[in-house]
Amino acid sequence: MKILLFEDDGIQRLFPATIGRAAFTLSCGGFNLIQLLSLTSNELYAQTRKYVEQTTLLDVNPYLPNKVKFDFPIIDDPNEPILLVNATLVPSIKSIEILEQIIRDGRPTIVYNQPSDSAAAQVHLQDNEAVELLDEPQSVVAAAVVTAQQAWSLFERNSYPQTIQNAIVKLRLPASPFQLPIFQRPHDLVYYHLTCFAENQSYRLAQGEYKEIQDGVFVAPEVKLGDYLVANSSNGPIIIDRGASVGPYCYLCGPVYIGPDARIIEHAAIKDRVAVGRTTKIGGEVEASTIEPYTNKQHHGFLGHSYVGSWVNLGAGTCNSDLKNTYGTVVMEYPDGRYQTNMQFLGCIIGDFAKTAINTSIFTGKLVGACSMLYGYVTRNVPSFVNYARAFGQITEVSLDVLIATQSRMFARRNIVQQDAHIELLKDMYEQTKHERLMANEPLQL
Repeated sequence: MKILLFEDDGIQRLFPATIGRAAFTLSCGGFNLIQLLSLTSNELYAQTRKYVEQTTLLDVNPYLPNKVKFDFPIIDDPNEPILLVNATLVPSIKSIEILEQIIRDGRPTIVYNQPSDSAAAQVHLQDNEAVELLDEPQSVVAAAVVTAQQAWSLFERNSYPQTIQNAIVKLRLPASPFQLPIFQRPHDLVYYHLTCFAENQSYRLAQGEYKEIQDGVFVAPEVKLGDYLVANSSNGPIIIDRGASVGPYCYLCGPVYIGPDARIIEHAAIKDRVAVGRTTKIGGEVEASTIEPYTNKQHHGFLGHSYVGSWVNLGAGTCNSDLKNTYGTVVMEYPDGRYQTNMQFLGCIIGDFAKTAINTSIFTGKLVGACSMLYGYVTRNVPSFVNYARAFGQITEVSLDVLIATQSRMFARRNIVQQDAHIELLKDMYEQTKHERLMANEPLQL
């Protein structure tokens, strides 16, 4: 059965994580959705925001065994069933197993979302009392089996992806007995990473070519391990993928996944459900976090219970808090209100291309916008494309020209050629986030 991924207005609630990437490329539990779907034998198609298509083809498709196409599937039979999948579906093995069962059944159906244990009503402070807001989506289409003709009609008549959600519901298809988890808020990237990591690791071991070099430690070919490495797999396996290297005097405490060509710096401590993306450089202490490809955290400092996008650089001594001094649950500040996560441990969500200066300190439960540069203490959410230095009394906009030049230099360090599509993506991200920024008359000077 052909699979067609679609984005809806849920991607906006996931900013800053989805500002510059297709939602199905968000990593969670060591995989992203398109990776898992590409391991199946089904043809993959996607309908997403136009401005992320080209960079997805350039940056994601080369690593997929089954490529995704941004064309509509060729229809031979108008009654042929097609599986529509919400691009915000959590990339867990259980999700894929349910989708495969739906594919085998082949009958028209709608699968709605499964509320997470972290989901709760938003909290709005009014007259110093907590008042629940009930505008959080209660039922979201996670997947649906429709005919090819219905699919064509849906995407032909609805030019922008966010209208697809209601259009699918209006088909009045039978509801599936299954429910599937989706990302509804940025903190879900951390919550579901923790809940699905173990099963995703087991699946990776079953599918990959790994050699167990000691109890619970599995390595792929071309892995390099330094001297005096301490590996503790009592709570889960440690998987080190092809071409990765781990320096001397490192501590790995499973479950842990280290991606292809990643480099773990000497004296690093990587522990308890950490997933490190390909071609990253990671040092210091990292716990229960996802780090997307090409990101650097090369020096000492703590990162915990967080999601970090691609091409991020965390300066020496950068630390985040993932636990409140009161040991209470973390309340997130989102554009539409405050949100009770019911999570005691929750760090930060950092968008693509963000940078931190030395000794930057990020408080609990903060959002860091894409392409921003941080200095000092981060006590509030950070908009995209700003220099954030509230400790110095300044928040100013980052020049787009500076970011384009910075991107070119970063790419060159990884032997990647900056293409027009990468530059256009930055321009589009800049336009998408104009409403976030606080402008200042003077440039930031430190």
